[in-house]
Amino acid sequence: MTAAAPPAPPGACAPPAAPAARSLTPVSKVLKLCLHALFLGLLALAAGRAAADSAPRAGWVVAACALLAAVYAAGVRAPAVHRSQRAGALWLAGLGAAWAGLLAVSPDGLWIAFPLYFLELHLLRLRWGVAAVAVTACAAIGGFLAHSSAVTPGAFLGPLLGGAVAVATVLGYQALYRESERRRELIEELITTRAELAAAERGAGILAERERLAREIHDTLAQGLSSIQLLLRAAERALPEGAPALPHIARAREAAQDNLAEARRFVRALTPPDLEHGSLAAALERLCAGVPGPRVRFSLSGRPRVLPTPYEVALLRIAQSALANVVRHARAERAEITLTFMDASVTLDIVDDGDGFDPSSAAPGPGPGAGSGSADGGFGLPAMRSRAETLGGLFTVESDPGQGTAVAVTLPLPLEHLEHTEPVEAL
Repeated sequence: MTAAAPPAPPGACAPPAAPAARSLTPVSKVLKLCLHALFLGLLALAAGRAAADSAPRAGWVVAACALLAAVYAAGVRAPAVHRSQRAGALWLAGLGAAWAGLLAVSPDGLWIAFPLYFLELHLLRLRWGVAAVAVTACAAIGGFLAHSSAVTPGAFLGPLLGGAVAVATVLGYQALYRESERRRELIEELITTRAELAAAERGAGILAERERLAREIHDTLAQGLSSIQLLLRAAERALPEGAPALPHIARAREAAQDNLAEARRFVRALTPPDLEHGSLAAALERLCAGVPGPRVRFSLSGRPRVLPTPYEVALLRIAQSALANVVRHARAERAEITLTFMDASVTLDIVDDGDGFDPSSAAPGPGPGAGSGSADGGFGLPAMRSRAETLGGLFTVESDPGQGTAVAVTLPLPLEHLEHTEPVEAL
C-alpha cells in the first residue's frame, strides 16, 4: 500500500500520485482540513497551557510548538511531499524530530501523536506506516513517563489505543475508497459500452437499410428495366423481315439500357463497406484473415465473375454469420471457406472441425451463425436460409456431434446477368 494509492485517508496532503489523478473529493477535503485543524489546535493548546500556567519552560514549549507548526506548514505546502514518497518520509522525520523536542519540554506534546499516526499511515507504505505508528506510540509513552512520577495503565493504553484506532480508521477508509473506485470504473465501463452499443446499432441499422434499398432496387426497378429491354429486343425480332427498323423501339431500348445501368450504379453505391474496395473473394479473404481463434483458410474455385450486389451481400453475410458461430461456439482449430464459380451458379462452403451439433435440434429462433452448437440452441440457421432462399438459392447444413459442421449455399445466377457479364480477376 503506497502513499499514492488512496487520495484521502486523513492526511495533511494528497498522495504522491494525486497531481496526475483526479482532484480530491469533498469528503477528502474535509478530512484534510480537519487534520490540519487538529494538529494546529493541539499545538496551540499545548503552547497556551504552558503560557497560562507560567511553567518553568514555557518559553521553550512555545518555541517548540512554533517550530513544529513551521515544519508542518512547510511540508503541507511543499510540492515534493505531495509527489514523492521519499520526500514525505523526510518530512515525517523532520516532524518527528521537532515533536521529540516538544515532548522533552512538555508532557502536552503527547497529544500530537494522534495526528502523526494518520500522517505516517498516509505517506508511508502500510508496513512502514504501522511500524512508524508503533514507534510514535512508544515515544509518546516514554515522553509521558519522563514527565510523570506515577506509572498508570492509561499512560500505556492511551497511545496504543489511539494508534490502533488510527490504523483501523485508515484501513477502513482505504477499503471503502477501493470499493468506490471499482464502482466508478464499472460505471465508466458501462457508459462506454452503452455508447459503443448505440453506435453499433446505428451502424447496423444503416447497413441494413442500405442492403434493403439495394435489394429493392435490384428486385424491382432493375429487373423491370431488364424485362423492358428484353421485350423491346423481342419486338424488334418480331418485325417482318425487310421491314424498316422503328426508331422509337431503338430509342426505348437505349433509354431502358441507360436507366438499367444507372440503377445498377445505385445498387453498387449502396454496397456494404466490406465490398466497396474489392470483389467478394477479396472481402472473404479479409474476413478469414481477421478471424480470432481458429485458423481459417480461404480458397477460390472456378472463373470469378462480378455478381449482382444482393448476391455478394448475401454470401458475405452468411460467411460472417457462420464464422462468428465457429469462433463463439464450435471450439474449432481449423475452418475453411470455399467460393466456387460455375457456369450458372455460385457456391459458398464453410467447413470447420469443431464440436458439431444435431441440425434437427437447432432452435428456430435467430442466432449468431451456423457453426457448431451453442449453449442456448440458437444457430441463426433460419436467417441464413432465408437469405439464400430469397435469391432462389439452396441452403444445406451437415453436422454431427463431434464431427464438425459444413454449411453450403448455392445461388443460381439470373439469366440476364449471365448474358451481360464477363469473368473478372478475383482479387
